[in-house]
Amino acid sequence: MMMEDDIVMNTMFGDGSGKDKGLFGKLLSAGKRILTGESLFMTVFHNNGILKRNVSFASPYPGKIIPIDLSVVGGKFICQKDAFLCAAKGVSIGIEFSKKIGRGLFGGEGFIMEKLEGDGLAFLHAGGTVYKKELQAGEKLRVDTGCVVGFSNSVDYDIEFIGGIKNTVFGGEGLYFATLRGPGTVFVQSLPFSRLADRIIAAAPRIGGKSKGEGSLLGGLGDLLDGDNSF
Repeated sequence: MMMEDDIVMNTMFGDGSGKDKGLFGKLLSAGKRILTGESLFMTVFHNNGILKRNVSFASPYPGKIIPIDLSVVGGKFICQKDAFLCAAKGVSIGIEFSKKIGRGLFGGEGFIMEKLEGDGLAFLHAGGTVYKKELQAGEKLRVDTGCVVGFSNSVDYDIEFIGGIKNTVFGGEGLYFATLRGPGTVFVQSLPFSRLADRIIAAAPRIGGKSKGEGSLLGGLGDLLDGDNSF
């Protein structure tokens, strides 16, 4: 979003972790990032001055930015695709394949999630309100599948069918929960970007139409007076 004087930007092929040595390693690293929705290239910010300088980053849609200290969570953190915002140089960005068929088919994130490895700081972004939960050994949390932001490597992630004919037919909340079993750290978001986009599309006026007051009598009369009385 903005940066102070003495900060310079460079574009690099790879994630700067040092793990992608050689051309083949860089191509493999870049291919992994494409699978998770990231770009082939990354932008690196260097401070060329002798004083401490600041760089500010912003999430691409309304929500919260979550700092993750990888040295605290065991050096590895699993998150949803497109959640990664930025990280200290040395953090490796890769892919995490789901080994469970149910999790891949019904988990809301598919078979591929992002994997952050290293011992530095990484920053994720999530929509709406963010809730952090520290799960104890054996403790289980059930979450709407699209609302999982990420979790530490020690957390066991799976999918659970809700069950019950009334829940299945009339529940309106989907048929599956994501189940996360501790120990470990879990982050949950209240408004995934896909859900936000669906709400915006649903609330948008008809193509060529005009909105004069949603849900109001005067709004409806205004549409009639303006000639917009189609259904």
